[in-house]
Amino acid sequence: MTSQVIIGNWKMNGLVADARTLARAVADGVSSDTGPRVVVCPSFVHLSTVAAELSGSAVALGAQDCHHEGRGAFTGDISAPMLADIGVRYVILGHSERRAGHQELDEMVRQKAVAAASAGLVPVVCVGETQDQRAAGQARDVIGYQIEGSLPQDFAGIVAYEPVWAIGTGQSASIDDIADMMAFIRAELARQFGEGGKTMQILYGGSVTPRDASAILRVAEVGGALVGGASLKPESFLDIVRASAGD
Repeated sequence: MTSQVIIGNWKMNGLVADARTLARAVADGVSSDTGPRVVVCPSFVHLSTVAAELSGSAVALGAQDCHHEGRGAFTGDISAPMLADIGVRYVILGHSERRAGHQELDEMVRQKAVAAASAGLVPVVCVGETQDQRAAGQARDVIGYQIEGSLPQDFAGIVAYEPVWAIGTGQSASIDDIADMMAFIRAELARQFGEGGKTMQILYGGSVTPRDASAILRVAEVGGALVGGASLKPESFLDIVRASAGD
């Protein structure tokens, strides 16, 4: 059985000292024999600092985005080879905040996934529906189209499902909601990618907390979690890691 993956997305939070302290606490709290693979994704400016703190630990370094080109006149952007060069192993792509705030379309996400894989990174591609799309009964159509448009045909990375309607809205996805969408995503991956789609890892990323992590991580087809706010507090994040390990 493939180990679950627990990814902490720190988003745009903290200064250097905060990143150093948080990385050290997570590295100290994750032993080499822990069941899940653990990844933390700080902001670009903190990657080197966090890489130094994670050195020799069981925690992998991830980034929150990358450009689809390997180099060039793209002011303010970061390429996948640049990330790989400083020890990054995973990269989050197509996050709902990037899709909404930066108008990233499926085609752009797909190009980034190709670039990430070419640089030796594991792309973690996010998909998810908004409240309006869900209310209109379009959730499955939206997710299906996002999978088709955002994942290249030879995709060998990770898919993360984000119920955008349940993130920071006061609403929450029930276990039945999660199980239903996970089953659909698995079926859609198998339909679009054949045998490879049957084993592709799917993470859940809808405001996971220590309180609900154990139940969520036991849902069929859930291969781990993409953790936002709870990843900024070492003990909360480590509680989620322990829930994945069955502790």
